[in-house]
Amino acid sequence: MAPKDSSSSSSAAASGGGSDSRFFTTQKKGEMHELRLELHSTDRTTKVDAVKKVIASMTVGKDVSGLFTDVLNCVQTGNIELKKLVYLYLINYAKSQPELTLLAVNTFVKDASDPNPLIRALAVRTMGCIRVDRITEYLCEPLGRALRDEDPYVRKTAAVCVAKLYDIAPDLVQERGFIETLHDLISDSNPSVVANGVAALSEISETSGRDVMRISASVLQKLLAALNECTEWGQVFILDSLAKYTPAEAREAEGIVERVTPRLQHANSAVVISAVKVILSYMDVMGGNNENIRAPPLVTLLNSEPEIQYVALRNINLIVQKRPGILENEIKVFFCKYNDPIYVKMEKLEIIIKLVTERNIDQVLLELKEYATEVDVDFVRRSVSAIGRCAVKLERAAERCIGVLLELIQTKVNYVVQESVIVIKDVFRRYPNRYESIIATLCDNLDTLDEPQAKASMIWIIGEYAERIDNADELLDTFLETFEEEDPAVQLQLLTATVKCFLKNPEETQDMVQRVLDLATEESDNPDLRDRGFIYWRLLSTDPEAAKLVVLGDKPVIEDDTYKLEPNLLNVLVGQIATLSSIYHKPPEAFVVRAKRVPNSDDDLGVGDVGEEIEEGDEDEEDYEDENDVNGGGAGGGGDLLDMGGLSINNNAAPVATTGGGGMGDIFGAAPSPAPANEPEARMAKVCAPEKSGGIELWAGFRQVNGAVKLEIDVRNISSNVPVSNLAIQLNKNAFGLSPANQQITFDPPVPMGGQGKHALELVNNPGMLGAVPAGQPASPQIQVAIKNMTTGLVFYFAANFALEALFSADGALERAAFIESWKSIDDKKELYGTVGDLPPASTDIDGVSARFARHRIFLIARRPVPNAEGQEVAYFSMRTTTGMVFMAELTFKQGVNAAKVCLKTENIAYGVQAKVALENLLRAQ
Repeated sequence: MAPKDSSSSSSAAASGGGSDSRFFTTQKKGEMHELRLELHSTDRTTKVDAVKKVIASMTVGKDVSGLFTDVLNCVQTGNIELKKLVYLYLINYAKSQPELTLLAVNTFVKDASDPNPLIRALAVRTMGCIRVDRITEYLCEPLGRALRDEDPYVRKTAAVCVAKLYDIAPDLVQERGFIETLHDLISDSNPSVVANGVAALSEISETSGRDVMRISASVLQKLLAALNECTEWGQVFILDSLAKYTPAEAREAEGIVERVTPRLQHANSAVVISAVKVILSYMDVMGGNNENIRAPPLVTLLNSEPEIQYVALRNINLIVQKRPGILENEIKVFFCKYNDPIYVKMEKLEIIIKLVTERNIDQVLLELKEYATEVDVDFVRRSVSAIGRCAVKLERAAERCIGVLLELIQTKVNYVVQESVIVIKDVFRRYPNRYESIIATLCDNLDTLDEPQAKASMIWIIGEYAERIDNADELLDTFLETFEEEDPAVQLQLLTATVKCFLKNPEETQDMVQRVLDLATEESDNPDLRDRGFIYWRLLSTDPEAAKLVVLGDKPVIEDDTYKLEPNLLNVLVGQIATLSSIYHKPPEAFVVRAKRVPNSDDDLGVGDVGEEIEEGDEDEEDYEDENDVNGGGAGGGGDLLDMGGLSINNNAAPVATTGGGGMGDIFGAAPSPAPANEPEARMAKVCAPEKSGGIELWAGFRQVNGAVKLEIDVRNISSNVPVSNLAIQLNKNAFGLSPANQQITFDPPVPMGGQGKHALELVNNPGMLGAVPAGQPASPQIQVAIKNMTTGLVFYFAANFALEALFSADGALERAAFIESWKSIDDKKELYGTVGDLPPASTDIDGVSARFARHRIFLIARRPVPNAEGQEVAYFSMRTTTGMVFMAELTFKQGVNAAKVCLKTENIAYGVQAKVALENLLRAQ
């Protein structure tokens, strides 16, 4: 135990008054002179009071830097209270008075050897907080002694000081071996020292971007032992470090979880959430057993203050998405209380929707119906929306949900009716041709709609089911009277709904559709509305049958968006539980800018060059500006996908000429290179179901063959009586500028019902097909495709994710020196990190991975063991696309662990995500 600071309390008593608020009174004119005299007083009490007045003035923002030398003279004292105040002053003004601060160095060094451990710790702490480079030169010796001090209070203070020093002079910390000393402190006998050592190493890992926290079997036991004895915040640091540890086997993971589980009963919510994070991170290793996380600890967090409740709910939101079974029987605890703040109520609603099942839907509907009578309009609207989302999620309960919505519509409350119309539209899209009997009730409330979204939803319903509504044209006509004053969303829906009515009942709506098209194309200055108007006009005037296929075609059924986070993003956020990421539901790189660390000039692919701490995330938020100025569409399929209706088998566009042979053309000036002879197979994925394409099932994938990019298409005739013989294909604009070299696909012999046919379509680069990548966003991997069956005339659409490895060229191997120079020159902001788990055994061996990567033109540059990390090895790879984009990757493997850390650097950061995904997919391939 550290000795009590008895002198501090005695000095406070001696100063009289018992309250320091008097020091914050307004200064009188000439008081600076009085303060200077008091600072030089021989009376200790007067001097302490004078420094307190200076600190008070500094606290409220007054400039008292003119008293720097006077305050500095007070540092030569044995009074701890006075010394603390002087040190606080020095920390505040050290940057503005660096030369004068050096005068206090001797006092710092002397105090660092004081017999009183409180003074020793205070000196080291203050030197670490003074962020002046020249002070750091004198800090190293006292800090080295403090790290090995006999008193644990001094050691734990010194541990934190190492992290502060690393932020100022990382090279100095490395040279002095302070990081190794911190590793020794993790094995300290005092749990507070262990906790601070872990905290310091975690801070250094964040600052450096590499993993300096190495946990061995013996260290692991020390950490688990310290959990029971250190402070609650020390427990949080230790638990966070355990969450990043990868157990070697299920038995080890179970042992750690058994030691961590008691933390779930802790009074501090931060400890509870951190313990939950540890257990969640080990569940995959243990086989996904939910028994270790019990509902009561999480439920108990909801009895805290509203702010803590909100943080807990945001974390529970992620936990429920990852492991819904944990709280599946605890939905009642998320029911809203009358005195809950609105932000807590909104978050509870989200979790209720995620936990609702067919067993508890009746209970939930009663609760939501009650919420819909509340006074808070936003909460009522969200509650009504929640009823609709329950209907979309649970097919068997949809009818009961609609019944509740109809009851709410009967209340005639304006905002309730409008929100009900909006969600019923989603129900219709989820269950087409099933609940249309309620349309009459909706039409009766047409006059109450005054919000754009509600109007647009009602207009969509009228247009979609015009054949079932006797006076559909009259209802639309009431909206057309104010067409020019309506919101753009309403105008777009009116245009589409009117065209639908015309196609279903052309005799009675011809004048109306002509009027709407005139308004959209001649009177409106909204480019979206005008473009859609011209498209419809062209379709209706040239080929009404094609217009029916486009406008009245089957719409894709909407999906339940309850689990709306992407699986990869969800895994990242679950790993970030108990941090800001779990509250924002964004990866750290989306809102935290990492400071750039300049690598040592003499590093040669060393640890200092690369980030080994993995911050998972598939999205990069750094700014990126596409400098390619795309001018108009060229030949080879630059038209809109909607124009497929007029495509015939004899008007195929000629292949686009490219430099350097086939394959991807020259966006950035590099010509494609020949590929290895043993080309790998394309990864095929089902892209179009038979019900959407006239009984034909389509599979697609991308690969490179002899330097040319190929779209492999596998056609399976499931139920079409007409054999598949001729197809016409067209691509929409995409991030890779790809279009078909030939738009005709011929199967000879034709594919009969039950048969299968394959075709490899060459893709070439067309500058007119290069879609702009939004600044700060990753390039979309999707390539939108339209195909027309030339025999039946049916047009269908699908999207396929492009495999970037199909663009890698054979000249992608960088020279070692060029690789090192390029790696160091790329800003850290253009790095992407990720961890790939559950790898097959062949993907944990660098030799095997290198051979597989080489077949995809990804080249091994160097490999090395990780210093001070037994069983870990790092491999460096480079790849270059046929368009000249260069990507460099660092892969870290650990012996016996079926996972790999991936760090990717590139100047073309917009395409970095796709390159990282390509590496991860190849690692996961069997």
